Amino acid sequence: MADSAATIMTREVVSIGPDARVSEVAALLSQKGISAVPVLDAAGKLLGMVSEGDLMKPFGAKNQARREWWLGMLAEGERLAPEFLDYVSEDHHTAKDLMTRAVITADESTPLPEIADLLTKNHIKRVPVLRDDVVVGIVSRADIVRALARGAAL
Repeated sequence: MADSAATIMTREVVSIGPDARVSEVAALLSQKGISAVPVLDAAGKLLGMVSEGDLMKPFGAKNQARREWWLGMLAEGERLAPEFLDYVSEDHHTAKDLMTRAVITADESTPLPEIADLLTKNHIKRVPVLRDDVVVGIVSRADIVRALARGAAL
């Protein structure tokens, strides 16, 4: 049998729910040494993916400038309470706010060359593997490199 997603995928998928806070997602990525995580509903269906890049979006210079502008408009020259400033400086985003919703996926029978093409053409690092719309695994670039090292043909 030719190598397929089922033969190389990581079956114990680290995932999060849509209401996970940014701090929880960041902690999980750091703890597990991964750079992205699928967002799943209670039934295990894929809702999206959150990557390190997605987590950084709210903290970019563009968003900081917009936040400062709004604070200036709200204050209208008055000093804002330190408690209010602390509150608005906290990040209240959740996984569902930041996740990429259009996720490239594969099924268990997808051949390795096709997965390699998906990763390359879409500039992504991993592909969730679905069975009946439920995530059953994930194939990363590292999984493909390991398969190549053991002699799999692409």
